[in-house]
Amino acid sequence: MARGYAIGLDFGTASARALLLDLASGEEKAVSEVAYERGVIDEALPGSGERLPLDWALHDPGDYTAVLEAGVKAVLAEHPEAAGEVVGIGVDATSCTVLPASPNGTPLCQLDVWAKRPHAWPKLWKHHAAQPVANRLNEVAAGRGEKWLSRYGGRISSEWYFPKLIEVWLEDREVYDATASFVEVTDWVVWQLTGHERRSACPAAYKALWSPEGGIPSREFFEAAYPGFSRPAEKLGGKFYPLGTSAGSLSAEWADRLGLPRGVAVAVGNVDSFVSFPGAGAEDAGTWVMVVGTSICDMVVHSQQVPLAGITGVARDGILPGLYGYEAGQPAVGDMLGWFAATLGAGGGPAGASLAELERAAEPFAPGATGLVALDWWNGNRSVLGDADLSGVVAGLTLQTSAAEVYRALLESIAFGNRAVLDNFRDSGFALDKVVACGGVAEKSPLLMQLFADTSGLPVMVPASQQVPARGSAIFGAVAAGAGAGGFGSVKEAAAALQPGTARTYRPNPAAAPTYEAVFAVWKGLHDMLGRTEKGWLHELKRLKRLQAPAPTDH
Repeated sequence: MARGYAIGLDFGTASARALLLDLASGEEKAVSEVAYERGVIDEALPGSGERLPLDWALHDPGDYTAVLEAGVKAVLAEHPEAAGEVVGIGVDATSCTVLPASPNGTPLCQLDVWAKRPHAWPKLWKHHAAQPVANRLNEVAAGRGEKWLSRYGGRISSEWYFPKLIEVWLEDREVYDATASFVEVTDWVVWQLTGHERRSACPAAYKALWSPEGGIPSREFFEAAYPGFSRPAEKLGGKFYPLGTSAGSLSAEWADRLGLPRGVAVAVGNVDSFVSFPGAGAEDAGTWVMVVGTSICDMVVHSQQVPLAGITGVARDGILPGLYGYEAGQPAVGDMLGWFAATLGAGGGPAGASLAELERAAEPFAPGATGLVALDWWNGNRSVLGDADLSGVVAGLTLQTSAAEVYRALLESIAFGNRAVLDNFRDSGFALDKVVACGGVAEKSPLLMQLFADTSGLPVMVPASQQVPARGSAIFGAVAAGAGAGGFGSVKEAAAALQPGTARTYRPNPAAAPTYEAVFAVWKGLHDMLGRTEKGWLHELKRLKRLQAPAPTDH
């Protein structure tokens, strides 16, 4: 059968993208990016004006459906002839971004009775207020010798499912009891499109501590950590669907709403970073794939499960079928650069213009010329320390330091952080020969891409697609449709046929290597002191700040 079209939907931190992919040619026929109206909610709760505590980050689920509809209609408006030939839709979202829902899938925050309760709103991946819960779970898991902990590098994160769920249980039991499903946004969008709740095995394995062999950790473990939290699966469910499978067909309501045929296959939901691996055309164990945007997610696949500290997870079939997928990352990249441009950057004006100006100003500096070194912990550390209570550092400041020099140091801090994560894998026997970098920052910052190459010693390739996650989701939509319906029979087949090619390659500069090694040695010393031996210093600063932050309302 002739190939049709697939639509990829990519829900990010500040916006979402829809992409129309021609499955015969691999051409991206149209792309639409729509910003969320409310965006990240981290200061006050909409409608009530209630101040949110420190480290909170929420979303409005109305943003998801609004941009979904607008984005799909926009790409179909460019190619109306393709609408009748769309065979599959794939969905990805940030993770772990979770929302409390009623039995029919309505977000609790959209019900009047719960709209003014902060815990009824979706918790974004970078909601870090559950760090004390994560600390407690880590302490109890280590003390009990829980075997599942090794799959997560020996430490789970406040960004994940159970710390956020237990936070609700502790702080607003009424919202907890009213929650029928505490569901990943990627699964919730699929639920809306199909009318069926079909939870994906991918975020369950990486963020909800689930494995096909052992399920989730035992009730006894959770009771040991939090007596009374005795039914850990009641908001999660127990059935999870593999990547590349169909979650059902597009409902009549959504088909009419989007202008698509009824019966279009909708793939099981995916994670924005993981879907980028096949979206970028990567398929082998020697490729290090980075999604560089608001944060960085690092991915590599391997034929074996290797015990590895400092990762955020490993799961069989979690990225590509038949292989173990490893995840690591850095939680402040575009976020940190945007903060600097808006808050301290020279030139003023829109953040985008400031970033471009700062990039140009930072480019001429030679390695080591700024006299600065920075730790990129503006949003804590994900890998290799796994500590959300760490905070950013800039060392070497003088009265002569310029904004461009500080910006250059922040870019170098991202590259050094990536080098530390890479080294963690290489020291454990992973043979890596190239880096594939995709995402918004990969497109917008050639200087950072060159720094990645210079500090890692590996070539860095940027795919010839500016929307790799959405492209990857379209690939999974095509696989959900199947070859008989104009899609593909497997992820491997689809990824091989639809490789985007390479737009640019950045190669290491041998002349820069000796100086970067010297600066990296200083960076690593600060990293180990402030992140390991003396981490209490930064923890104390966070503790003191938290004491001054508004407390959650007692409902």
